[in-house]
Amino acid sequence: MVRRNKIDLNSDVGESFGIYKIGLDEEVIPLISSANIGCGFHAGDPAVMEQTISLAKKHGVAAGAHPGFPDLLGFGRRYMDATLEEIKGYVAYQIGALQAFASLQGTMLQHVKLHGGLYNMAVQNVHVWDAVAEVLSGLNRDLILVALAGPNRAELEAIGGRHSIRIAFEFFADRAYNPDGSLVSRREEGAVLHDREKVAERVIRMVSEGLVTAKDGSDIELEADTICVHGDNPEAVALVKDIREALLNSGIDAVPMGTFL
Repeated sequence: MVRRNKIDLNSDVGESFGIYKIGLDEEVIPLISSANIGCGFHAGDPAVMEQTISLAKKHGVAAGAHPGFPDLLGFGRRYMDATLEEIKGYVAYQIGALQAFASLQGTMLQHVKLHGGLYNMAVQNVHVWDAVAEVLSGLNRDLILVALAGPNRAELEAIGGRHSIRIAFEFFADRAYNPDGSLVSRREEGAVLHDREKVAERVIRMVSEGLVTAKDGSDIELEADTICVHGDNPEAVALVKDIREALLNSGIDAVPMGTFL
């Protein structure tokens, strides 16, 4: 029996910069329901931001900001020794920049999802989530904060309530999980899953049963509102297609998170 008949599919896009093209945005955006768009700090530039907003709007995909550390050279994947006040400034700056381009095209941002090192830092330090939630609450309480579904769920729900914003809990389709609900480090073998059929099957099981098989073979309870899918190479795009088809065949619609949260 299907636990829910709607789920969001999100992907990181708009991460090209100048003459450097990263990802396959034209192929993946039509397949997802929410787009996390780079805002110029770790990737993206004004032209790319404008083009990606336009592409998302064309395909009825909700746009969201994907702020990261100001680290183009490291693609935002490295940690920075930044204070919470500095992080709040980084996030506000990037959301504001992307919202300007969205406003010029007559649309609004739906959500905010942190990128790379900043996302991982928040997973390890709940005070980062709280700082980011404070920014969203001050800018626009309709903005949804995307956070990892896992061990800190109760704390994140409390943060959302305290700042009067919605939290969308995220499941990573192609990442292995530890028994405590955290992601297996990319440094470990088997952290990234490549079998498209098995990945699609685990997505359906998570949505329909709220269960995910951990790395050690045990089942963990995991409920999510949005599924992160990657589309940075042809194989990844094929995986997104398989997931979307599996959802459709199971009677589950892929729709923007803002339509049901």
